[in-house]
Amino acid sequence: MNITLPQSTIDSLRLYADRYETREFINGDPSWFMHQVEGRANQEAMAFVAQSVAYGSRKQFMPKIQRLLDESGGEMARWIAEGAFNDIVPRDKQCFYRLYNNDMFNRFLSAYQAMLRQYGTMGDFIRQNSSDALSAIIALTRFFADNGSDGIVPLNAKSSCKRLCMFLRWMSRSSSPVDLGHWSGFIDRRTLIMPMDVHVVRQSVNFGLLKGTTATMQTARRLTDTMLQVFPDDPLKGDFALFGLGAIN
Repeated sequence: MNITLPQSTIDSLRLYADRYETREFINGDPSWFMHQVEGRANQEAMAFVAQSVAYGSRKQFMPKIQRLLDESGGEMARWIAEGAFNDIVPRDKQCFYRLYNNDMFNRFLSAYQAMLRQYGTMGDFIRQNSSDALSAIIALTRFFADNGSDGIVPLNAKSSCKRLCMFLRWMSRSSSPVDLGHWSGFIDRRTLIMPMDVHVVRQSVNFGLLKGTTATMQTARRLTDTMLQVFPDDPLKGDFALFGLGAIN
């Protein structure tokens, strides 16, 4: 059931979105890493690797992403395509980060390596295998599952796929001081789906955008549809408002 928002809520969300969608937003955010490398292929690969580790405490995952950036020498796409990650992420059961062991993360990077060798870039894979954000998420989950990766990329699109939704925002929203917009030519930003971060969910309930806190793809799409009332051409601009209020304010 769609929720009709009062004008006061619409005005507040627009105000907060403008307040938080600034260049300063990337400081301490995982999106910071994709701005530290050059070239579309490297930015895309850096962004995808960063989102895969971006859960839990920022104090814990930011150094882990930094280590991967350092090991790649800023050439993340080549580093993955050539399998150079095997030197630092061996296939053993030692902890890599929180719930990930080395074997899990190696299989994740190996699946990504297979994609890069077959398609050249993830963008080319998405261009050939999807038509909007949801089909892009489905294509990614299937590819990684079919190529031996589990536990990092969701197995399907039944969950909210928060980090993949965030990654697609980075790749598909143009004219943003935060998001890169490299895929804006083939992923319409109006089809993007809200990343169901805990801060986003909490603020959504506070604003009356959601009535419950269960984070599923269905709920994420419902929240996105509501955001279209506020930002008809760019619903994920609302992500900055809700996340900013919850995590930054």
